Amino acid sequence: MAQEIIRVEDLHKTYFSGPVQVEVLKGISLSVSVGEVVVIKGPSGVGKSTLLHLIGALDLPTSGKVYIDGQDLEQLSNSDMARFRNKSIGFVFQFHHLLPEFTAYENVLLPSFMHEPLTKEKQEYAKHLLGEVGLLHRLDHKPNELSGGEQQRVAVARALINKPKVLLADEPTGNLDRKNSDMLYELLLDLNKKLNQTLVIVTHDEHITLKAHRIIELDDGRIANEIRRD
Repeated sequence: MAQEIIRVEDLHKTYFSGPVQVEVLKGISLSVSVGEVVVIKGPSGVGKSTLLHLIGALDLPTSGKVYIDGQDLEQLSNSDMARFRNKSIGFVFQFHHLLPEFTAYENVLLPSFMHEPLTKEKQEYAKHLLGEVGLLHRLDHKPNELSGGEQQRVAVARALINKPKVLLADEPTGNLDRKNSDMLYELLLDLNKKLNQTLVIVTHDEHITLKAHRIIELDDGRIANEIRRD
């Protein structure tokens, strides 16, 4: 049996806007194994991004539990949560969020010295990752000197700098054309194979959906369907 890396138990999330209460997630339970590629899909507004943010400890559930590699996220203090998130979870969003004043190389390195001194090993690993995403020749270029696809590949390298157990991606190709979308997804799948990287991806893109190990379809805050391809 494959080792479990993510476990979600009866997850609920409710948002309040004055007297109005909006229940976004209505009891989600799921498990993801090490090295698995899981796609979360469904219509807009069904809770896909909310679920991803809760798995990534970017937000807290109203009720329910999230475990990453056996760690109950609810038991962590705010500072420990930030440290755990930085070390164990990588994020790739629709918008790359690169800092414009830093080079591609410097952007990749940023997460690596948030909680500990920058080491020579991390500097070399940043260059290695830029090579893996095909941008070693662009390491001294700033974001405004890179194409949209190149910027998103820098964001992928940045997400991997601390060798996280889990990589979470929220519509990572939403602002890319078809050619760059395909290149990015092939890159993610290649990293999955090379590094046994666990990927959880929110997307409408059928290119990655067809190559995922499992597809989880959400509807009205619940899991409506689950398809396994392995």
